[in-house]
Amino acid sequence: MLRKIRISLAAVIFTLITLLFLDFTGTLHAWFGWLAKIQFLPALLALNIGVIILLVALTLLFGRVYCSVICPMGVFQDVVAWISKKVCKKKKYTYSKALTWLRYTVLAVIIIAFIAGIGSMVALLDPYGAYGRIASNLFGPIYKWVNNFFAYLAERANSYAFYSVDVWIKNGITFFIALATFVLIAILAFKNGRTYCNTVCPVGTVLGLLSKYSLYKPVINADKCINCKKCVNGCKASCIDLENKKIDYSRCVSCFNCIDKCNVGAMKYVMASKGSKSVSEKEPSNASDGDNSRRKFVSIATMAAVGTALKAQTAIVNPDGGLADIEEKKASIRATRIVPPGAKSLKNLAKHCTGCQLCVSVCPNNVLRPSKDPKKWMQPEMSYERGYCRPECTKCSEVCPTGAIEKITAADKSAIKIGSAVWIRENCIVVNDEKPCTECQRHCPTGAITMVALNPEDEKQQDTPRPQNSWQQPMRNSKPILRTPVIDFEKCIGCGECEHLCPGRPYSAIYVEGIEVHHMV
Repeated sequence: MLRKIRISLAAVIFTLITLLFLDFTGTLHAWFGWLAKIQFLPALLALNIGVIILLVALTLLFGRVYCSVICPMGVFQDVVAWISKKVCKKKKYTYSKALTWLRYTVLAVIIIAFIAGIGSMVALLDPYGAYGRIASNLFGPIYKWVNNFFAYLAERANSYAFYSVDVWIKNGITFFIALATFVLIAILAFKNGRTYCNTVCPVGTVLGLLSKYSLYKPVINADKCINCKKCVNGCKASCIDLENKKIDYSRCVSCFNCIDKCNVGAMKYVMASKGSKSVSEKEPSNASDGDNSRRKFVSIATMAAVGTALKAQTAIVNPDGGLADIEEKKASIRATRIVPPGAKSLKNLAKHCTGCQLCVSVCPNNVLRPSKDPKKWMQPEMSYERGYCRPECTKCSEVCPTGAIEKITAADKSAIKIGSAVWIRENCIVVNDEKPCTECQRHCPTGAITMVALNPEDEKQQDTPRPQNSWQQPMRNSKPILRTPVIDFEKCIGCGECEHLCPGRPYSAIYVEGIEVHHMV
């Protein structure tokens, strides 16, 4: 029963977390966004004391149930291990000694990298962030292709139930990191189950230290054990030393496979004395076992209970700049990268971000993408060749679980300066083609752009009317005055609408340069 409850809860949480990374509308986040915020490292980076205390208490009471129920990477390994069992029906796990030196070395590297501000190293080994990159980069395109197929069918049925979305690789480096992570962890899980959890994962190492002192543990009744090795063969953590009747609780993830496999009742999940490694005692009654089982999962079941109704959301359609694309627009080259409103500063984002890609996945405007900077790998930055940051959209701030992007309102966003627009004379069609254009001014939401005459002498020219008769209208000068933009840096917030809608190709004639510290205008 314990194993069935654990699998059911893990399946629900794993599915919902995966959908958070796949749902490009952001609808699910209103209901299940809290699942991202109860992940260990994001809660730690966000200084979410309540969640940290809850996870620590959960581990001290019941062992590493976080790893087997809540952590998506842990459940992903269980899925791969289950497939391995189906493919290799005679597959058996064996006991192996803990690679303690490797576990603590990785943990020390993570701590040093965090203190030194090397966010890419922390992001690379965070289990939640690593799974997020796998889901958004590998599973996300497949999900969108299926959606686009249904959108194609819906369009021909005059239905708006689905709408088509762009499918593109936002960053090649991040994609290959996600692919390499997927392949590596899948191979380890296929061969040896929880190898990643118990040798590399820093969260597993920290929780392993706490689980040694957990109140409830799986224990071996030496008097009943017949050395059949069924518990060892089913242990994905390879932590049961049957010869010495000991269990390495720092590696045990409380999956309850051993209890389910034991046919003689030698394995029990009971209250154990502090630091105990083996038990030879009177067997508890079945009624008591049932009560313990129910108590054990009360807190987890409570956390998993949420409403099932979903809100409808209207699709946000990309704006039309008014001119046909002659050539694909390229990303502007910036001296300082742009990060989302709510990030507060480049330093704050780098310090808290785990590169999970949740904000990138949910961005409806195709503005966010992972950074290519080696020091900021996989952390979000903004570019406007495919869209612009709409003043009313606050999706990224709503879903961030680490505090790297703090939650803001639409009113706040309209006043947060994240960059400044810069005009590039040699890219402007007004200068090069002598064609009038006011796209940047017309679409600026803050009125920061004013158009002035390219040639000041043109301002002095006046319309020359001809004598008016009943049949004749006044004639004006045929050549319009050419005007170019002037930016008021105090009003510009860096939303990128001018850059995105500029008809200049391949580079926009006006682009946004980021600033290191955001402020209100």
